Amino acid sequence: MIRLASVIGLPAENAEEYERLHAAVWPAVLERLRASHMTNYSIFRHGELLFSYLEYTGDDLDADNAAIAADEATRQWWAVCEPLQRPLQDR
Repeated sequence: MIRLASVIGLPAENAEEYERLHAAVWPAVLERLRASHMTNYSIFRHGELLFSYLEYTGDDLDADNAAIAADEATRQWWAVCEPLQRPLQDR
């Protein structure tokens, strides 16, 4: 198993919409994550920071990440969610 984590910003004005979306993640997005061996995926918010954690149980992380990135439902999900986030300056 590989444990993966990331941190990204979430401006206060976007927190409510971000949390609304993530309270009901699209089933196709969750299905693709499972098919790509991504488990125990959690996102925590602390003020204007999001901390995500997941466990990868497959044997080809690059291929599974590519499958996620190629998935149309996931790409649409990202198009909705990414504008709400802000990369950290010191990333």
